[in-house]
This record gives sequence, structure tokens and C-alpha cells, in this order.
Amino acid sequence: MRHEPAATTLPDPRRLSGGPRLLCPAVVMTPQGPVEGYAAVVDGGTFRAVGPAALLEREHPGLTPVLLPGHVLMPGFVDAHHHLTQSFGAALAFGEPSEIFRRVWVPLEGALDEEAAYTAAKLAALESLRGGFTTVTEAGTRAPVDAGVVAAAAGDAGIRCVLGLVCNDVPDAAGAGGTDGAAVLAAAERHLARYEGAELVHPSLAVSVPEAATARTLRDTARLATEAGAVVQIHVNEHLAAVERSLVRHGLRPLEYLREVGALGPQLLAAHATLVTPAELTLLADTGAAVSYNPVASAWKGNAVAPATTMAERGIRFGLGTDGTRGDAFRLVEAAEFAQRLAYGLATGDSSCGAGWSWLERGGPGGADAVGLGALTGRIAPGAAADFLLVDVSGPEMRTSRDLPWELVRRGNRDQITAVFVAGRLRMWRGRAVGWDDRALLQRAAELADEVVARAAVTRAHPTSTAARAGSVLR
Repeated sequence: MRHEPAATTLPDPRRLSGGPRLLCPAVVMTPQGPVEGYAAVVDGGTFRAVGPAALLEREHPGLTPVLLPGHVLMPGFVDAHHHLTQSFGAALAFGEPSEIFRRVWVPLEGALDEEAAYTAAKLAALESLRGGFTTVTEAGTRAPVDAGVVAAAAGDAGIRCVLGLVCNDVPDAAGAGGTDGAAVLAAAERHLARYEGAELVHPSLAVSVPEAATARTLRDTARLATEAGAVVQIHVNEHLAAVERSLVRHGLRPLEYLREVGALGPQLLAAHATLVTPAELTLLADTGAAVSYNPVASAWKGNAVAPATTMAERGIRFGLGTDGTRGDAFRLVEAAEFAQRLAYGLATGDSSCGAGWSWLERGGPGGADAVGLGALTGRIAPGAAADFLLVDVSGPEMRTSRDLPWELVRRGNRDQITAVFVAGRLRMWRGRAVGWDDRALLQRAAELADEVVARAAVTRAHPTSTAARAGSVLR
């Protein structure tokens, strides 16, 4: 495959917005793979037509083709697991052992007021858009603010958001967080109704971990989500400590326990699922539950890597999630393949580990399906939401292309993303937000982050790298 170099100046970005547009890139990444000579008509937030450029020009004589030489038009990525209001403490996780939510994330989010929560969420959304994500799946904030604050931040940034509402009704080890189950369910119903029909916000329910909710609440949130066509996000089988706690408390592993109480089904989005037995893989496959595979989180703070290639072979639905580590989609798909090769491929002589197309699939349409938006986004096809990227492939990374899907996974990078569109509207142009002042946000985020971290009772197990180097006998 040969891509024409970007010798022609790209159009003014204003030509990429507004009414119906006939976009003519070098390559369109269709559900069947990359195709040269194709074009797409975008109108009213959706793809109206996708097909051979010459044919679409004849069928739409009133539209002037917008030439995009040297670019691939491809689906935007879907982040299947994020914590938007944790962005102020992203670097606090570096070098830390697993299960840091008790020592870092709970106190950090607890120190957020409304402005700080909004700013942290919008900062994370900005990073995600800049990294090629058009959808983020928010697992539910623990900040003492209304979920609408997070919804407003995502909407103002211009990203699509699957917005979780935490439905925990069991107190934590410190006796905090317990809420009457009936009140939790009433809040869940209001949350699902509140965003029904919203353009960019898609309501979801969430339980931090199975032990954070009663059996009745686990069962009822599953029922409510199923009735609403939404998902329930639960961190499942992520760390050894969590599996052991479930065994001690219930005599069952977390996924087994969810099955017993009636909460395992197509509505479940199981975050992580890194420590799963063959029997639990069968449970996932048989019930239609989905998984968010978070490879960077495994590398940074996990106990294991989810057996994603086995999940794919077993027909288990899954997408890729950042877990708030870094909002860089190309590095995420690379990590997804890389982690499988290191954890499983090397030992079995599997040099491909699903090949490049598998990880692009899980980063886009597979992720959209996992988070409940499979009918809406994740693909370049007529009727789908126009959530897409324009990626420059005319540079040294891909000019001599032989296998574009593999090259996007192994060699693609955030700097190649020229434009990001959500619901047909241009949201990012050459790494900068369109329509709002991202520099002002960055300045305010830096100020608030210092204040929040200073007052949060965060406990780290390790010093910063600078402090560690100063105290190292090896320096």
C-alpha cells in the first residue's frame, strides 16, 4: 500500500466543520480494513455515506470534495476504563505496589471540591482527545460532587463519555461510604433517566469492587442497567488481595460471586479481569459479560496481565482501557499487543499475538461494544456517529507502508494525529483544542493540583524518583 505524500496543503480546518462534507483522504479504515480511494460524507454528526470517492462525488454533486492527502480517516479510539477525576495524581502511582486506591485515589478524590473535580475531569478529557480517544468510560468518581460535574467537564471538552455513578452501599474498612441500599437504587434510577437521550453523555452504573455492595444492590444495579441498555462497571479479579478477600468472605472468587448473586451478564463491564481461571473465562464467555483490558495499568500497578488473546479466542467481549494511566491511544494499542507477547506469546512461540488488526479492533469497535455503544460508534460506516481521526501517514514512520494496521499499532504515535472529531464536530486540530482555551485550563489545573495533593491524605509506599536517586548508594 502506498500513501500519497502530503504535498498539497491541508484545507483550512473551518472547511472540516459545519454542514455536510465530503472527505477524501488517502485511506479510509473501514470495518473490513484499510481501503485507498474511498471517501466519507459527514452530516449532522453521523457518516451518511462511505464508499469509492468517485461514486460519492457523483452521488453528492453539491458537495465540494475536501482533499486530505497523506492522511488516514480512521475510527476514534474508545477508552473502556478511565478515572477522570484522578488526573491530578497521575504521577503518584509511579513505582507504587498494587491496590493503591486506598492509599492514593480515595483520599485524592475526597479532597476535590466542585471546581477541582471539574478541572481534573476536563484535563483528563483534553489529554484523551489529544491522544486519539473520542470516547472515555468513566468508572465513577468518589469525589464529593454531583456526577453532573464530570458530565459537564467531558461535554465542555467535547468528548463522548460513558458516565458511571458509584452505587456502593457497604462501608469500607474505615467505616466510610455506607449508604442505604434503597437510596442507592433510587439515585441509580435518577442517573439513568437524567442522561437519557443526551448526545455525548451515556449513563452507566458502577460498583467499585464486588465487596463494596450488598448482594441485593449488585443484583438490582444489573437489572436496572439491563432495562436501560447501559453497563455496570465493576473492578473484578484485579489484584491478589481482592481475590483473597472474596475467597475468605464468600468462599468464591469475585466473578464466581457475581454469578451467584445474579450480577453476571451482558450488562457487566468487568474492569481488569487479570486474575481469571479457565472456569472464570468460561463464565465470561457463557454469560456475555465484557472486559476492559488495561495493559498499561498491569505494567504500572498490577499483579498480572489479562489473557486477552485467550479471551478473543473464547469469544469474550473486551475493549482496551487506560485506567487513567496516560491518554495516548496509539501507545495503548501497542501496550495491548506488547503485554500479550511478553506474558503469553514468548512462552508459546506466538510471534503475532493477534496481529495488528486485532488491537485496532479492540481499541475501536470492540471497545465500543464492551461499553454499550457498539450500535453508535467505533466504525467508519453509514449511520455510525462521526467519531473519527485524521492521521498523517506521510512521514518517515509509515511512508514506506506494507501493513498499515500493524504499523499503526507498532509505529503510530500521538503526534501524527492531525484532527479529532466527535459527533462530526472538530474537537482537536494539531494537538490543540478547538473552540475553547486549553492553555487556560492547563494553568488552572496546575494550580489546583498542588492545592489538592497538599491537603489529601495520600500515603506512598515509595519516595519519588528524585528522592530515591538522592538516597541511592548506586548514584
